[in-house]
Amino acid sequence: MKIAIHDTKKKKGDFSEHWIAYCEKQQISYKLVNCYDSDIIQQLEDCKALMWHHSHGNYKDVLFAKQLLYSLEQAEKKVFPDFNTSWHFDDKVGQKYLLESIGAPLVLSYVFYDKKEALNWVLSLSSTDFPKVFKLRNGAGASNVKLVKNKRKAVSIVKKAFGKGFSTDYLGLSFDSLNKMLRGKAAFRDVIKYLALYFFPTLFGANFFQIQKGYVYFQDFIPNNSFDVRLIVITGEYAYGMKRMIRKGDFRASGSQDFVYDTIDKSILQIAFSVAQKLKIQSVAFDFIYDSNNKPLIIEMSYGYGTKGSSKSKGYYTPDLQFHEGEFNPFGWMVDSLLKG
Repeated sequence: MKIAIHDTKKKKGDFSEHWIAYCEKQQISYKLVNCYDSDIIQQLEDCKALMWHHSHGNYKDVLFAKQLLYSLEQAEKKVFPDFNTSWHFDDKVGQKYLLESIGAPLVLSYVFYDKKEALNWVLSLSSTDFPKVFKLRNGAGASNVKLVKNKRKAVSIVKKAFGKGFSTDYLGLSFDSLNKMLRGKAAFRDVIKYLALYFFPTLFGANFFQIQKGYVYFQDFIPNNSFDVRLIVITGEYAYGMKRMIRKGDFRASGSQDFVYDTIDKSILQIAFSVAQKLKIQSVAFDFIYDSNNKPLIIEMSYGYGTKGSSKSKGYYTPDLQFHEGEFNPFGWMVDSLLKG
């Protein structure tokens, strides 16, 4: 069985270099392909599977990655990520419906597609119902996530959502990267990257991303969490994770780059394995926080995540909630799952 892997030119943090290394080590037949080529379907004729770590941050990937992968599934080829794994990728609104439909413990979330209904909901809230967390359906690393402290600000957000809408805040991301750099959690090139996207959007393709408008999405804010828990589940059979500490002077943990590799609560493990297996997801990162009763709730989920966590984790968990100490290769598990299929 030959596996095709989209060649990302060893992009930093990409899954593909780990897939390639695993295939070479295990002598698994593979070939590199370019999914951007018009004849990609023909390139895949001698392959039984395609693996592509497509990104929400690359406008080309957003245009057609899911459509290509789902088309190949219709042709009975194995793909990573498949439909169950990625249709809801970078879509917090889609995740709300999905998790609610199976009764998963999601932080209470609200979405409106009508300005009047959204304003009526905001105006019906009391002062004690704030703050709320406003999110756009797209964005990772806590971008496009704001704490709404009062009714006046919520009304302003609703009007903007049904007015000119929201574009990616590259200037804000640049300042965010600068703060991380000063704490030794980011490189100067990250600051420059977002500044370039802000000042030269046409040159770097940032203008190809759509303005988000016509809906508004809020979640309840749950206070007194000093961290969230990122738990990654592969093929429903293996899990590993870490605590992500809340940023100083902020309410967000995502993007803090401040990780603690500690024991994961069994209640979180049980939920994560159950949801991943029920949804038949090949790979997923769940983000959890605790409510006032110390009950874990899912904030959001994603098939894509950073690649460094597995090398720093002390081991992994299995569905029986047992911890297995030692080194492991989650990217090898991904390859093996396709071979088994």
